[in-house]
Amino acid sequence: MALAVVIFLLVIGSVIFHFASPWWFTDIAADWGSIDFTIDVTFWVTGIVFILLNLFLAYCVYKYRHKEGQKAAYEPENHRLEVWLSVITTVGVVTMLAPGLFVWASIVTPPDDATEFEAMGQQWQWAFRYPGADGIMGTADTQLVTEGNPFGVNVEDPNGQDDVIVTAPEMHLPLDKPVKALLRSNDTLHNYTVPQFRVKMDLVPGLISYIWFEPNKAGRYDLMCEELCGIGHFAMRGAVVVETQAEYDVWLDAQPTFAETQAVAAANPAAGQAQYAVCAACHGAQGEGNQALNSPKLAGQSPWYIERQLKYFKEGVRGGEGDTNGQAMTAMANMLVDDTAVRNMAAYIATMPDTAATPTVTGDVANGYEIYNRNCAACHLDNGDGTWYTDAPKLAGMSDWYFVTQISNFRAGIRGLHPSDDYGEQMVGMATAMSGLEEIEDVAAYINTLR
Repeated sequence: MALAVVIFLLVIGSVIFHFASPWWFTDIAADWGSIDFTIDVTFWVTGIVFILLNLFLAYCVYKYRHKEGQKAAYEPENHRLEVWLSVITTVGVVTMLAPGLFVWASIVTPPDDATEFEAMGQQWQWAFRYPGADGIMGTADTQLVTEGNPFGVNVEDPNGQDDVIVTAPEMHLPLDKPVKALLRSNDTLHNYTVPQFRVKMDLVPGLISYIWFEPNKAGRYDLMCEELCGIGHFAMRGAVVVETQAEYDVWLDAQPTFAETQAVAAANPAAGQAQYAVCAACHGAQGEGNQALNSPKLAGQSPWYIERQLKYFKEGVRGGEGDTNGQAMTAMANMLVDDTAVRNMAAYIATMPDTAATPTVTGDVANGYEIYNRNCAACHLDNGDGTWYTDAPKLAGMSDWYFVTQISNFRAGIRGLHPSDDYGEQMVGMATAMSGLEEIEDVAAYINTLR
C-alpha cells in the first residue's frame, strides 16, 4: 500500500514540477517553430505514457498486494494484450517521429536565396568567413592553416581574395534573411549551437557540414560548442549579433578581406627599437623585466601576444578597476599611435635574447606538475612554450612572479571579465583549477623547471 502511494505521489509531483519549473526554452529567434512543435509533441506523448504506466503500476501494486491465502496466477501469454500494446506503442512512436522527419527534410534543404557564411571551430575558439563582393567563397583547407592564414584559405583561388575574414569570436547576421552556415573544424569534433535558433549541427574534421536558419529577432545571442571537444570545451563561446541589413552591411564593410590580411606590411624592428626606449626604463634594455617596478620579462614572448596585449591596454580591455599595474601600462601603450607602431614594437622585442628569468617563487613542484599537465598544458603545451593556435602565450622562462599575479587577477575578476577580452574570459575559468595562492605558486615552481 505504501509503495503504491509513493508511486502515485511521484507522478503528481513530476507533473507539477514540469509545469511550475522555471527551466523552459529560451525565446525563439529564428523561423524554426516547427522544431518547438516536434519537441512539444514528444513531451506530450512521453508525458502521457509516463503518467499512465506509473499510475497503472501503482494500481497493480495496490490491487495485487500480498494477502493471506491468495495465490498468484501465472499467465505466460496474453495475445490480446500484446496486440493492444504493439498498436499503441506503434502509434506513439509514429506520432513522435513523423513530425521530426518532415522538419529534418526542411533542415537539409536550404532556400536557394540563403546567404552563405562559414563558421570554423578549433580548440577552443570560433572564427568566421563571409563571401566578398563576388558572392563566392574561395576554397580553404586545414592543411593550409598557418599563423598568418588561420582560416587556411587557398591563396591560389581568386574567389578567396575578397572573402571577409573574422578571427574574433563574434559574428553578425542580417535580420529576416535566410542564411546557410557552412561548418568546418580544424582539429576535433565541435558543434555550432545558438539555443534561440533551435537548430544545431556538428563540425566534423575533414568534412563541411551545414545548417540553415532565418534570424527573425534582433539581439545578441550566445554561440556555444555542445560537443565535448577537450578541456576548454566549457569556454568555447562566441556571440551572434542579429541586426538590420544596414547595420550588418556597415559591420561587414569594416572587416578585412583575406587579401588585406595577407598584404599587411612587414613590421620594422628598427622603428620599434626607437619606440622601446621608453619601455626600457621599466622592462629593461633587453626586455629582462624588473620585479621591483612590477614589469615582467618581455624577451622571448611571441610577437602576436605582445601585439594583442598592447592593443588591449590601448582599448581599455586591460588596466581596468583594481589593476593598478595595468593602469600604468595603459598610458604607455597609448604612446603607440597605430597598429603599425604596435607591430614594430612587438617585432623589436622578438629580436631580444631570450634569457630565462631568475626564479623567485618556490612551491611544491610535484603538485604543480599535476595541476599544469591536467589543465594548462592543453593550451600552453607540455614544455610551456605556448602556441598561436590556442592563443596561449609562452610561460617557460618568463617572470614567475608575474604569472602568480596574473592568475590571481583572473581568479579575482580583475582581469578577463571585460566584454572584449574573449581569451581572458577562458582563463578566468581555467584559473579556478588552482584553489588559491599556494597552488598557483606550486604551478609557477613547476613552470620554472621547464626552462
